[in-house]
Amino acid sequence: MTSVEEERPRALLAGASRRWVRLLPWGVAFVLCVALLPTTIQVLTADYGLNGGLASALAVAQTAPLLLAVVRPLQAWYVIFAADVAGALALLTVDFEERLLWPFPPMEIVGYVGLCLALGLRERRRTLLLVWLATAGANVGLGFVAPHGSSAKDLLLTILGGVALLLGGALRERNEVQRRLVEQETISEAERGRRTLLEERARIARELHDVVAHHMSVITVQADTAEYRLDRMPPDVREEFTSIAATARESLGEMRRLLGVLRNEEAHGELVPQPGLTQIGQLVEATARAGGTVEFTPCDAEVPEAVGLSAYRIVQEALANVVRHAPGAPTHVSLSVSEDGDRLTVLVINDPPPELPAGPLEVGGTGHGLVGMRERVRLVGGTLDVGPLPDGGFRVAAQLPLTEKDFT
Repeated sequence: MTSVEEERPRALLAGASRRWVRLLPWGVAFVLCVALLPTTIQVLTADYGLNGGLASALAVAQTAPLLLAVVRPLQAWYVIFAADVAGALALLTVDFEERLLWPFPPMEIVGYVGLCLALGLRERRRTLLLVWLATAGANVGLGFVAPHGSSAKDLLLTILGGVALLLGGALRERNEVQRRLVEQETISEAERGRRTLLEERARIARELHDVVAHHMSVITVQADTAEYRLDRMPPDVREEFTSIAATARESLGEMRRLLGVLRNEEAHGELVPQPGLTQIGQLVEATARAGGTVEFTPCDAEVPEAVGLSAYRIVQEALANVVRHAPGAPTHVSLSVSEDGDRLTVLVINDPPPELPAGPLEVGGTGHGLVGMRERVRLVGGTLDVGPLPDGGFRVAAQLPLTEKDFT
């Protein structure tokens, strides 16, 4: 069922966003059929003197396929082109006035031009060129048997048909280029988002590597020195500490080999100890020196290093956004631990800026943004709530778990 639906041809302009544009080809084809069918019969019989039955058959063959042209213009062209040539040959059997157009009467030219426009909107350049060559060849070939001699007006079908093919092809290619540009922009935007996410995850992994490596190193040192610090240690206990130290060293080595690839030559600054809650005050002071008023409510509680690092980065990015997008806005930063000691609340709220900035004060950001905030909060199993306030300010609120139960 799916393959059949995929092979079903689409109508011209079926991909347009507006409904009236999608219906336009059907409307034009219907109007042409209704107008040209009786006109063709009347002109062929009354003006050219053709038999009524033959004229009716030719009129149907020359106009009815215009409805098919909305979906299958090339197949419709085969029928109409053959009918037009047959009509020209049929007119050689009757005696008509020299003032009348031949080989293609005016109503045939109108229908053929509309058909060529549909072909241009659907087919490729090579097909359009072959259609025009066939039209020109038939037009020139019939000119050799013209009953009243040939003239420039006999080439109207070739000229107007070529213009319609060129116009339709140009419109189709222009639409194709625009569609590809939109697709490329969509892909580029998705790639930029994915790259930002991967870069932030890599940064988080490097920072966690430093935190975990510190603890693993402490375990290794404590296990190695246990026999010297503790008196009368039984042999089996000494062996157990030796095994713990060896396992810790092996785990530390594996982790360094796994995450070492995330270290690049430009990342020397990330080898320093990672910041935590105690360094947030420095961020607040730096923001205040940039020209803003910042109220800070610190928290002296002991928190896991991963949580402290995440809180620091969240406040860092939030304050950077204030400086970039709302310079001079009064800002409130608060850290607090819940009454049960299970969660750390990080809250950064800025009021509307005194004056709307003409543009961002900083062209480049820290590379975190909301993507980085969400990744850090998700890493520790917390929640993040960000968004504008009714008065024009902005709010960043993060809940970071402090217990092992919350992490799991």
